[in-house]
Amino acid sequence: MTATATGHAPVTGAVATPARGRRLPGLRGVGWLGYASAVIIVLAALVAVFGPLIAPFPPNQGDLAHAFVGASPAHPLGYDSQGRDILSRLLVGARSSMLGALVVIAVAMTAGTVLAVIAAWRKGWVDSLISSCSDLVFAFPGLLLAVLAAAVFGPSQWSAALSLAVAYTPYVARIVRGAAIRERSLPYIEALEVQGSAAWAICTRHVAPNIAPVIVAQGTILFGWAALDLAAISFLGLGVQPPQADWGVMAADGQTGVLQGFPAESLTAGVALVLVIVAFNVLGERLNDRQTKDHS
Repeated sequence: MTATATGHAPVTGAVATPARGRRLPGLRGVGWLGYASAVIIVLAALVAVFGPLIAPFPPNQGDLAHAFVGASPAHPLGYDSQGRDILSRLLVGARSSMLGALVVIAVAMTAGTVLAVIAAWRKGWVDSLISSCSDLVFAFPGLLLAVLAAAVFGPSQWSAALSLAVAYTPYVARIVRGAAIRERSLPYIEALEVQGSAAWAICTRHVAPNIAPVIVAQGTILFGWAALDLAAISFLGLGVQPPQADWGVMAADGQTGVLQGFPAESLTAGVALVLVIVAFNVLGERLNDRQTKDHS
């Protein structure tokens, strides 16, 4: 067998195929905490989708005569400072809280993964340029970018979400780049190149699917942080704007109630946020630990 002009031995007969076993295996091996976290996440997603439909009262319908009235059979969580049903606002607010974080993760994971795969594939000055730009964006915290976006475009959930997506993208690119470089160095990639497969085809059909466990694990962890950051931005008045129901807005609006001995609004919104954030972080860490063991 003689070497070709490319320096590689010609491939005869056999077709190069990627190593198996690194595709998404579901929740296998995440433990009972991982399963419990997955249940909480599914419940939160269902509430986000169907919350406005199952809310017993209009979330913005208030009656000052019932301000800070406690729990009753018709209003299990009582009323807020504006006489609005807290349970209804909690159910409706799940949609904006979850949807905003979903936008952040969708944009950041897509952009970060594309940049990571390009950097790992092209190497050289392309990799150096992407790494330098990522380091530059790292200098601006997500909350600072959200403040700048609010100053330029006005306070809104979408300006806050896009600014956080920009801040999260270099983190995603840095994490995924390591996995992409490992995948790029495997023998089947070289064999596919020798066979004449296009770079984009190799990346989309083999590299990206095989690093999917890393992408999913990091996206799950970042979803919790995105929900927390967006709630903090809304708490500061730079995200979702009142009277729209949102967990961050509810935590801010409930401050007066806390001072007067009626903490239900802030407390319920805070508990909902903590449960969702902890669930995403625990599940993400378990997925990350599992894929690390699979590679060891």
